[in-house]
Amino acid sequence: MNAPLSHPPQPAPTEGVTPVMAQFWAAKAEQPDAIVFFRMGDFYELFFTDAEVASAVLGITLTKRGRHQGEDIPMAGVPVHALEGYLARLIRAGHRVAICEQIETPAEARKRGSKSIVARGIVRVVTPGTLTEDSLLDARGANRLAAVCVRKGRAAVAVVELSAGVVDSVACDLADLGTTLAAFRPSEVLVTDKGFGDPDLKTALEGSGGVVQAMASAVAEPGAARERVQRLYGVASLDGFGAFEEAEVCALGLVAAYLETTQAGRVPALSPPRRSGESGFLAIDPATRLSLEIDRTQRGEREGSLLACIDRTVTSGGARALAERISRPLRDPVAINAGLDAVEWLLERRDLRRDLRDGLKASADVARAVSRLALGRGGPRDLAAIRSGLTIAEGIAGLFTLSPDPLNAPPARIMGCLDRLTLSPEVSRLMLALAEGLVDEPPHLARDGGFVRPGFRPELDEALRLRDDSRRVVADLEARAVRESGVPFKIKHNAVLGYFLETTAKHAEPLFRVGPESPFIHRQTLAAQVRFTTVELSELDAKISQAGHRALAMEGETFETWRQEVQRLARPLQAVADALAELDATAALSEWAEETGAVRPVVDGSLVFDVQAGRHPVVEAAVRKAGDPFTPNDCRTDGEGQGCARLSIVTGPNMAGKSTFLRQNALLVVLAQAGAFVPARAMRLGVVDRLFSRVGAGDDLARGRSTFMMEMVETAAILTQATPHSFVVLDEIGRGTATYDGLAIAWACAEALHDVNRARTLFATHYHELARLEQRLDHVCNLSMKAREWNGELVFLHEATSGAADRSYGVQVAKLAGVPPAVVARARAVLERLETDKAAHVRLDDLPLFALMEPPAPPIRSAVIEAVEALDPDALSPREALEALYRLKALAK
Repeated sequence: MNAPLSHPPQPAPTEGVTPVMAQFWAAKAEQPDAIVFFRMGDFYELFFTDAEVASAVLGITLTKRGRHQGEDIPMAGVPVHALEGYLARLIRAGHRVAICEQIETPAEARKRGSKSIVARGIVRVVTPGTLTEDSLLDARGANRLAAVCVRKGRAAVAVVELSAGVVDSVACDLADLGTTLAAFRPSEVLVTDKGFGDPDLKTALEGSGGVVQAMASAVAEPGAARERVQRLYGVASLDGFGAFEEAEVCALGLVAAYLETTQAGRVPALSPPRRSGESGFLAIDPATRLSLEIDRTQRGEREGSLLACIDRTVTSGGARALAERISRPLRDPVAINAGLDAVEWLLERRDLRRDLRDGLKASADVARAVSRLALGRGGPRDLAAIRSGLTIAEGIAGLFTLSPDPLNAPPARIMGCLDRLTLSPEVSRLMLALAEGLVDEPPHLARDGGFVRPGFRPELDEALRLRDDSRRVVADLEARAVRESGVPFKIKHNAVLGYFLETTAKHAEPLFRVGPESPFIHRQTLAAQVRFTTVELSELDAKISQAGHRALAMEGETFETWRQEVQRLARPLQAVADALAELDATAALSEWAEETGAVRPVVDGSLVFDVQAGRHPVVEAAVRKAGDPFTPNDCRTDGEGQGCARLSIVTGPNMAGKSTFLRQNALLVVLAQAGAFVPARAMRLGVVDRLFSRVGAGDDLARGRSTFMMEMVETAAILTQATPHSFVVLDEIGRGTATYDGLAIAWACAEALHDVNRARTLFATHYHELARLEQRLDHVCNLSMKAREWNGELVFLHEATSGAADRSYGVQVAKLAGVPPAVVARARAVLERLETDKAAHVRLDDLPLFALMEPPAPPIRSAVIEAVEALDPDALSPREALEALYRLKALAK
């Protein structure tokens, strides 16, 4: 867990600082724990400790600028145009960055006095949990900010995905806080300064994986928290969002306070909080998530996880929706089956699914575009993303021909998506405005202009024409002046007069005789030339000089109008984005099911776990890629012990597939309750409330915990939390200590899981003595992973069969691993002695354990074998083959 971020105290400002440095100190006082990026023209400059920290992290030059309290001021800088790249590196390093911008132009500053400097202020604080830019985010992964609060013995987690505007609120028991928090994988976690020192809360925060920020406890007081949340949503009461527990309101208040600070007063477009109690989702603790590699491998990578294996989504929003399904499987059989109905319906309609996925491929990330525009960070391309998403939403809705026959009608989940894809009149008007007014390929930034389609605003077209075609306009006016006056005018320009008509003194004489009714107004007389102007030319002069600024201003007005409309319609736009994402995730699960031959599981409220020919989705994909087959296996457990055992003791050699078998069945639970099909011939699952996996070894040296200690901590959590509706997989409990101690612990744990927890359990072990539990306990059976010795070599069959294994084949596995032959031979001799003298209780002192045997002599190669290897059958004639056969017979004598 990361401690709250802090920096060494900065030197206090004195009266002698310059006006610019006074601005810096004011910004630093607002955000003392952040690195301040101070805007100076085309650069962001950093000073004092901020410069030193940034220089070390970013590898930029550390220099000096001016003096403070008699010492040089450390300084570093980064170009404005390269800001996002530097931000990404600082955020990954765990830092917060305050952006201090120039909030007025130099011209505006001069209005306050000739010596006034440009005003500056913090416009945003960038933190790991509040990122919105595409360049700083994983397009296929959610970036979440979480807040944790404990009130009156109840805990709550509030989570916001600012980049997509999604808010979740979960109330739970304090013991389940770590499990609840781990399900969201937040990038940043807020907690009160008092709570940060709570040992129970600290344990939960450690498993979250996010940077932890401590906030003042006063912010989380129920009254103040409620007011902040109401202000965030612009409502007078939270009752319309649901009946929140006090802890939930406090957690949401922490989020609201943090957003107020980091977004500098800008109000994000957030959906109402989605309330979900702890009973709504399958509980998976951090250790189990790591063990099963559900959405990240044990190396922290997405590739190689269950999520990466099944992901067939074609949009970034769909990828995030699928990740949420897999990370937070459901617990309610009705809701699970509703999701399975949708997957099955699309699986049966291949053509519709193909057209749906083809349409979605062109869709942009509407949710993140809306969020950026609402926060004032979006650009014309975000408007284009919304236009694209709305256009595709209309097209996708048209793919589904609604049948009056209820047997052919889409299931409820898909119908819900189609309802959200039906655009309201206001959203349709926005789509039409963007289609008519926004160019096909807009620029990235609104300040660059060039994104309003020609013909959308006539006055803008005129300004652009003046800006871009000023020479032609001037030439037209010059020709008209010559035609109307008969004088050979030339239009010229200088900084004093602007545009003017110039002719020789001789040609100008007729114009002086016309009098005041002449349209040509005298401006200047030189030695050989006379200069005139006209009202039209004066107006043109003003228009041309201001045309560029006017064009940018009008485009800016147009952009702001569209942006405000997006902000006003944020909720229906987010509903469209959610519907597109859900359709993509559902179609992706159907696509994967078709590719892998997965089947629909039967999910009910029983205590049965029955899998026929189940396959590990990740391992199967890997071995098939290598061209090898995967061996499926059956597995049956029943919490009530009717028809099959409640607890299965799994024995067999190392490398025979015990861990794969255990993880495989746990992952099938995750897939089934996530509403996905499962790789098996058939599966029936009584819904699981908690999933536990203790597979693999690991230590926590930073906290002084050995591998065995970590194993016992995780085992203790299972024994205290597992229920009859839980599913538990345990691998080699007790292996990290003395043989008899480990056997005793494993035996006692198996008995507790069977008699007390009564959970469906797969218990893998190398303690073959545990096989006796089949006779001692009512609902225990033995399973073993088959292996055979063939010509002195060990062959793994990877098949789970009834009965206990007779041996572990550890020496053979050591040989396969490349252990030196002398060591393998010595191990085999010691093992034979131990097994031979077992009945006589052989003393280890009798064994010369440290007397290494001579390495076995290399095998003598047979002359027959060498002669056979030298033959080339394809090159032999019949006679030569007969002669070779006679030679081999002679050698064999």
